[in-house]
Amino acid sequence: MRFVAPSVIEYFASLVADDASFSLTEVALSLAQDEFPDLDLQAALAEIDALAERLRQRLAPDASALQRLRLLNRYFFHELGFAGNVNDYYDPHNSCLNAVLRTRRGIPISLGVIYMELAGQVGLTARGVSFPGHFLVKLKMPQGEVVMDPFSGASLSREELDERLDPYKRQQGLVGEFDVPLGLFLQSATPREVVARMLRNLKEIYRVREDWPRLLAVARRLVILLPGALEERRDRGLAYAELGCHEEAIADLSAYVNEADEADDRLAMAERLDALRRSGPAPLH
Repeated sequence: MRFVAPSVIEYFASLVADDASFSLTEVALSLAQDEFPDLDLQAALAEIDALAERLRQRLAPDASALQRLRLLNRYFFHELGFAGNVNDYYDPHNSCLNAVLRTRRGIPISLGVIYMELAGQVGLTARGVSFPGHFLVKLKMPQGEVVMDPFSGASLSREELDERLDPYKRQQGLVGEFDVPLGLFLQSATPREVVARMLRNLKEIYRVREDWPRLLAVARRLVILLPGALEERRDRGLAYAELGCHEEAIADLSAYVNEADEADDRLAMAERLDALRRSGPAPLH
């Protein structure tokens, strides 16, 4: 019996099937397979493990959490040279962990995923934070939590976090009697939420570029990752429509219109659905 390797999307589906076995680093790395179909995932994971092993060898067995954190930051940001890609922030490769490993440049969330993996391998507890506008990492220390900006390597004080959050709170009307505490925005993100944010970053880049094939690849992953998120089904349908895949677009938009009773754009999507049904598939030539 001949073995048939799973497709990229089948492999992704197996990785995200349940939260108990959800490996953030491996899942995040697998996103790059859309852009790099020949990517050797195991080799890339082994490369990260080798970076962690080099760091572990420098740590005394009885090193305190603070000593581990200081050495990790010096190693990650200074010796290895990981930093934010300020010259080309919206390059999709900034979300591909294999490219970030090669160039040492990325965006907050991709840098954060690699940083968290190294932190975990040297005995630190690090979690992602889906902070508005800028992904952060927090580390649980005996003295309390440390909040890091993986883009710059800076530790952020409460005052600095409040300052970063202020424009968002004002935009959302979360001021005065509607104000909410900073701690609400510093909740740990689950691995599934981290990957969803990575994919939505890519979705927005491809939407702006009108790169529908790549947007569809991302949308397919989001529907698998978040099966209950109707807006992802809608966006996949819209991508199918742009690519002339009428049946698939109609199926997705029908599901959205039928189930998203409270959605503000339900009427607009119903009109788009009617237009698709009237136009029918493109004729063959």
